[in-house]
Amino acid sequence: MTSNTSSFFPTEQRLAITCRRHPAFPREPAVLVRLVKHIYKRVHDDANAMLKPWGINHPEYNLLMMLYGTEGYTLNPSQLAEAAGEKSANITRLTNELCDKQLIERTAGDADRRKVTLTLTEAGVAMIENFLPDICALLDRQTVGLQPRDMAQLEKLLKKFLDQLDQA
Repeated sequence: MTSNTSSFFPTEQRLAITCRRHPAFPREPAVLVRLVKHIYKRVHDDANAMLKPWGINHPEYNLLMMLYGTEGYTLNPSQLAEAAGEKSANITRLTNELCDKQLIERTAGDADRRKVTLTLTEAGVAMIENFLPDICALLDRQTVGLQPRDMAQLEKLLKKFLDQLDQA
C-alpha cells in the first residue's frame, strides 16, 4: 500500500491520469517497470555516494565485483559485459578507466593477440576487500525493512520477470 508521502506517489498520480486519458494503458506492468527504474536509481546513487571515497563509481564497482566473484579473478571482455549487464562499448571505456587506476590488467593472448583477458590486480583485490564491509552495511540498510522470506520471494519474482524478458 502506498501513502501520499511515498516518493513513488507522484508517479502513481501521473499513471492514474494516463489511465484516465487512455483506458487501455496497462497500469500494473507500467508500475512494475517504473518501480524497477526508481529502485535502480536509488541503489545506483547510494552506491556512488558510498564508493566516492574509493575513487570508483557504481559501474566500475560492478565490473570489479564480477571479476572478484570469478575463479582466478579473470574474464574476457564479452564475459564481463554479459556478467555486468553492460554494452561492449561501455565495457571498453570502464575497463580502460580501471586499467588506468591499476585495479585490473588487460592481457593479450599468446596465440591470438585479439583474445584479451581482464584480471584483477593485487591492488584491485585489496581495494575490494577494504570496501566490502561498507558494501555489506549499505546492502543491509537498503533491505532493512524486508524479512528473509520477503527477500526470497522478491528474488524469485524478479528472476521470473528477468527470464520472461529474456524470452520476449
